Amino acid sequence: MKWTNSLIPTVKEDPADAESISHKLMMRSGLIRKLAAGTYNYLPLGMRILNKAINIVRQEMDRAGALEVLLPALHPPEPWEQTGRLKDFGDTIFRITDRTGKLNVLGPTHEEIITSLVANEVSSYRQLPVTLYQIQTKFRDELRPRFGIIRSKEFLMMDAYSFHTDQASLDQSYKKMYEAYCRIFDRCKLPYKIIEADPGLMGGSGSHEFICPSPAGEDLFVTCTKCSYCSNPNLATIQPPQFPFNKGEFKALKEVATPGKSTIEALAGFLNAQPAQMVKTMICNTSKGPVAALVRGDYELNLSKLAKLLNSAVMELADEKTIAKVTGGPVGFSGPVGLNPVRSEHGQANNIITGSKTSALDASNWARGIPIIADYSVLGLVDFITGANKMDTHLLNTNINRDFKIDQTADIRMITDKDDCPGCGKPGLKILNGIELGHIFKLGTKYSKALNAQFLDEKGARAPMIMGCYGIGINRIIAAAIENSFDANGIIWADALAPYQVLIISINTSDKEIFQASQDIYEGLTSRGIEALWDDREVSPGIKFKDADLLGIPLIVTIGKGLKDKKVDLKYRASGVKESVDLSNAVKHIIGTMTKNQ
Repeated sequence: MKWTNSLIPTVKEDPADAESISHKLMMRSGLIRKLAAGTYNYLPLGMRILNKAINIVRQEMDRAGALEVLLPALHPPEPWEQTGRLKDFGDTIFRITDRTGKLNVLGPTHEEIITSLVANEVSSYRQLPVTLYQIQTKFRDELRPRFGIIRSKEFLMMDAYSFHTDQASLDQSYKKMYEAYCRIFDRCKLPYKIIEADPGLMGGSGSHEFICPSPAGEDLFVTCTKCSYCSNPNLATIQPPQFPFNKGEFKALKEVATPGKSTIEALAGFLNAQPAQMVKTMICNTSKGPVAALVRGDYELNLSKLAKLLNSAVMELADEKTIAKVTGGPVGFSGPVGLNPVRSEHGQANNIITGSKTSALDASNWARGIPIIADYSVLGLVDFITGANKMDTHLLNTNINRDFKIDQTADIRMITDKDDCPGCGKPGLKILNGIELGHIFKLGTKYSKALNAQFLDEKGARAPMIMGCYGIGINRIIAAAIENSFDANGIIWADALAPYQVLIISINTSDKEIFQASQDIYEGLTSRGIEALWDDREVSPGIKFKDADLLGIPLIVTIGKGLKDKKVDLKYRASGVKESVDLSNAVKHIIGTMTKNQ
């Protein structure tokens, strides 16, 4: 392709609204242009890179035995209502009313649609297992789209779905997809991590996330410097510490005015106290009713752990109205005292609990009042500070058993980098940002039961199909590649994703000798299947060299001053290494070099 025949609108300055490196460089190098918040146009170079990523994904999915289909982006709401996810997705799902007044949704994912399809087309165990995949546009009404194509409202995704007669068959397909994902990201030269993940709204059991470390990533993962441990923070477990039996006297409970001090930070400064000596009381809505979750003031509640503990499909922080109804006080001043009767018959906290987990909650817990669930971190505290369930008021010298009871103790907080590693038990944790590239799930029968996707087994009995689900963000492959391979001058593409393999720069296209040599090399490469871009513009050499570094094409061939000695200059973008080769041998040398590097 000649530059003058293409559309490559490079710009010198970073866009004012671009936050991440990939967003800045994709805009500057003319790969994308913003249409509106969360939606982008792909220009010719961007489309070439996108197609490179698509082809790699398609090749590896085909190699793994998956069959390609294409499902509609526009969905009727009924399948979503049958699984309950129309409500679960909330405002994230786009809703459209057609001319007849019927509601439709734009698909944020396709579990419901593929399951409905297979339910109608597959009826016997002889047709299973089968894995179907598509590369399709998804739509999600993100509250805050950001970082360019990393988090957008419209994005391209490969999603695959496998259907099985038993768990062993699912495990085999899951392993194939796991290995296919590794090959995809290896080919794209991405430094990915594989972590145990939280299935979230997808449901199911086993789940792994493929994540690329990057400051621009909005996902967090926990890794250890001492061992191979790597996990989603929602799943990182914290062992209960062992607290000594406390035989001391406890101070009298005291109410204190704390005007306007509704946060831990403000309260700590006002009372000259440490957050670790405070307890946060978080009122949460669950499918069984409201609960009070207690965590130490310097830690954060983990809603995912709490949902699993209570086996609750609903788990969210309560609103102001619910908090006022449950506690009698406003947001920011909630506390455990008075929420339920005190179990202890003694006048003081006669035992600081040693970390043993109490029995699971049942209906009787809610009958006595709002259940109180305490994180392990709370159990060793004495004379701590809590909210008083009154406006501008807190309690000093609060103690477990004397002042309130705990219904259940568990690990319900977020892990920190100061905790010991759940894998090796040693310090050395890091919590890093990353870009989620792909996610695989063992869905089980959640969707097949809801949508009646059944098969007849060998005995003629009906059973729900067991499912797996596998997704890759195609756009994110591009963004992650840039985030992990760039310098001060621009992008540095891996060969597999580069828009072109070679960039030919003619220093002066009006010079007949330079023009002819450039044309000979260009035609020699393209005739042999090498993707070459020829910069034949009538602009200064400085502009061409800056654009060459910005675009990041792996090999730059410069034709200019060296021609007097029958030489052309080569520069390898990744290493910066330069060399001169004979003009007569240039095409052969370039092809040989590229073959060696593949």
